[in-house]
Amino acid sequence: MAAKVGEKAPEFSLKSNLDKEISLADYTGKNIVLVFYPLDFSPVCSIQLPEYSNRKVDFEKNDAVVLGVNRDSVYTHKAWATEYGIDIPLLADMNGATADAYGVYLDAAGISKRAVFIINKDGVLSFAHIEDSPGDFTLPADKLIEELAKL
Repeated sequence: MAAKVGEKAPEFSLKSNLDKEISLADYTGKNIVLVFYPLDFSPVCSIQLPEYSNRKVDFEKNDAVVLGVNRDSVYTHKAWATEYGIDIPLLADMNGATADAYGVYLDAAGISKRAVFIINKDGVLSFAHIEDSPGDFTLPADKLIEELAKL
């Protein structure tokens, strides 16, 4: 069953490019911007995640942390983060279970849809934006920060 706005966010615990497991519970009391994206090194993802990372200070002003999630390994995440200057945690959802819990896993393709969820300080989904196609990117950082400001 897919996660819905107004409900508790599905828990997760995934390995990250920071050499540690990261879980939803690690950020209790903070707003979380959970970004599902198809693949590291792909053209659109290589625009979206660096853009969000470059606005890290603006997200922090809204008491928010940005977490990127996809099916790539932590090793691929590390290489991509280094090459593109990405300074946010990237989580390895290698079996797609977390993407599936949020209703954005594309089983036939083995990747997730491009989607952004805001989880508020109480652990409740307060915003969801799911693109029609993995190649779409219609939620720039400015719009996302506006959504955070509404919390």
